[in-house]
Amino acid sequence: MLNFIWPIFIILSCVYALFTGNIENINNGVFESCKSAVELTLTFFGTVTLWCGIMKIAENSSLSQKITKFLTPLIRFLFPEIKKNDESYNKISLNIVANMLGLGNAATPLGISAMESLQEKNKCKNTISNSMAMLILLNTASLQIIPTTIIAIRSSLNSTNPTAIILPVWLSSICAAVAGVLAVKFFIKIGK
Repeated sequence: MLNFIWPIFIILSCVYALFTGNIENINNGVFESCKSAVELTLTFFGTVTLWCGIMKIAENSSLSQKITKFLTPLIRFLFPEIKKNDESYNKISLNIVANMLGLGNAATPLGISAMESLQEKNKCKNTISNSMAMLILLNTASLQIIPTTIIAIRSSLNSTNPTAIILPVWLSSICAAVAGVLAVKFFIKIGK
C-alpha cells in the first residue's frame, strides 16, 4: 500500500511545485536531504562498527561468561524454560547488554542469533515459544542505560545538549519493559 501512496504524494508535490513556481525549492530539498542522509549514515556506521566489534570481543572472551553470570537471576526470571548451560543463555545475555547500552543496530545480529537458537529448541516450529515472545518484548522495549543511537542522531543534528534525552529514555524504556514483562508473564500463565 505504501508503495502506491508515497509515489502519489511525490508526484502531487512536484506538480504543485511546478504550478506555484517552487520547483527550485524541491531541487534544493532533494539535494539537502541526500547530503543529510549520507552524513547520518556515516555517523551511524562508525558507531555501529565500534560497538559490534566490542560485542564480538565480549562474545569471544571470558567477558561473555561474566556478563551471563551477572545477568543469571534476571534471565532465570524472564526465561524459565531455558537451562542455565544452554548456548541461548549466553546469546540472550549479550543481546540484553547490547540493548542496555543503546546499541539498537549492533544488538540486532545478537538478537537474531539468540532467536535462531531458541527456534532450534522450539517444539512447535510455526508458533513462537514463550522465551521467544519474551525476547521480542525485551528487544522492542529496548531498556537502555546509554541511548547511544539517539545521542548520535542528536549530535549529528548539532544539538546543543545531545545527552539531555537520557532521563526521558530511562523512564519510558523502564515503563515499557515492566509493562511488557508483566503482560507476557500474565499471558503465559493464562495460556497454560
